[in-house]
Amino acid sequence: MADKVTSAEAGAEKKSKKMLIIIIAAVVILLGGGAAAFFLLKGGDPEGAATPAPESAPTTTAPGAKGTIGPMVGIEPFIINILDDEGTRYLKAAITLEVNNEPVVEEISLRMPQIRDTILLLVGNKTFNELADLQGKLQLRSELRERLNKIVTSGRVQKIYFTEFVVQ
Repeated sequence: MADKVTSAEAGAEKKSKKMLIIIIAAVVILLGGGAAAFFLLKGGDPEGAATPAPESAPTTTAPGAKGTIGPMVGIEPFIINILDDEGTRYLKAAITLEVNNEPVVEEISLRMPQIRDTILLLVGNKTFNELADLQGKLQLRSELRERLNKIVTSGRVQKIYFTEFVVQ
């Protein structure tokens, strides 16, 4: 009878060790999966946007060269009501300006309220159909550059990049 008790205890002990190993393995797998999901999902921006452009970046080639890239100035994203006959439409846009010299970067930061106002007024008077196709976006880019160059006095806005452009 003592042999039966000993073998029953040994069987229970083996089962508890197996169960303990299974539980530890499950916990390790869950922690590893959770950590992997955290790092993979944390890496992205919550809105799916690219990181904002730095306030300024040095030119990458000699001034006057064909491939010259000037300093960049990022403008914070904004949401604008646009005109539409079918109802209320919104444009969420983020813009980066490429300028021709460093003094313009400082001037743009000082004149940011004027620049944002100009952008809001111009885009707010566009219709959904004007902004829906490539030609409309190119026209908007041209009009924005023209108007911003009237505001900026220490240099020029060379190019405008729409880093985010969502119409809904």
